[in-house]
Amino acid sequence: MEIEQDGQVGAPILLKQGAEARVFESTFVGRRSVVKERFSKKYRHPSLDSKLTLKRLNAEARCMTKARRLGVCTPVLYAVDPVLHSLTFEYVVGPAVKDVFLEFGLHGINEEQMDNIARQIGDAIAKIHDGGLIHGDLTTSNMLLRSGNNQLVLIDFGLSFTSTLPEDKAVDLYVLERALLSMHSSCGNVMDRILAAYRKSSKQWSATLNKLAQVRQRGRKRTMVG
Repeated sequence: MEIEQDGQVGAPILLKQGAEARVFESTFVGRRSVVKERFSKKYRHPSLDSKLTLKRLNAEARCMTKARRLGVCTPVLYAVDPVLHSLTFEYVVGPAVKDVFLEFGLHGINEEQMDNIARQIGDAIAKIHDGGLIHGDLTTSNMLLRSGNNQLVLIDFGLSFTSTLPEDKAVDLYVLERALLSMHSSCGNVMDRILAAYRKSSKQWSATLNKLAQVRQRGRKRTMVG
């Protein structure tokens, strides 16, 4: 596949393929970039599929931009292509938090680095939640540490949406907690460090953490009452 951007034609390198999109490394106006291209769904009518895909694409772009306005570091968005149903954004150089934590599990935890990462995660989630934004897929794969300054960069807003409900914020935190337990249990209780930072940064932490206790008891799904 060839993608043409601003008169430049390049052969993107496939980085990842998921259920909803393909992610490529490419270039944009001479800059190293990432292109996320959403699939068409063959089971849907073509015109409906195009409308729904474009709606989700624009929502992802808006949520990523909103997170940046709220003070959270995300990749810089370069372009939205409504024809290819793709987003082009900055290529962030640095490891995923997932890889750093897996390394801790193998070779021992660097406590200072762990505290720094947990603090940044808690602070970032608090900022988006207080701003009425839910990430929707908080895993250590969707958090990068920028090389040079170890700044946390939150990525993949494909499932993000706006909400001020403590329930939605609690589910966001619960998804992260489950991911940490399943993938990084050897790193100790990282979630406690993250929630400590969340409480320090969020003005609305009390309602969210009270709701988190309820979500933990019943699991991720909402109750259907009301």
